[in-house]
Amino acid sequence: MCSYITEVLSIVGSAKGRNGWTHVDCAVVYYDHPHHVPLDHSLNLDFFNTKTNERVAIELSADSAHELVARIQSALCHDSHMLA
Repeated sequence: MCSYITEVLSIVGSAKGRNGWTHVDCAVVYYDHPHHVPLDHSLNLDFFNTKTNERVAIELSADSAHELVARIQSALCHDSHMLA
């Protein structure tokens, strides 16, 4: 079911889109009906360059999103241990 919860945050990063690499400074995260992936609902991530209006979008199944979050946390945990 749609949560209608949309999280918007400022970020620092890069994304590769149609025209090659672009700076991204905004991310939008929401759980809703996807446009492309054949699911009833998906976790949708949009990364924007607000200066050029370029966008890179990702639609993930809930299971894939949970697994991705776990892997991101694991990678960041390992990184922080190396920095200590």
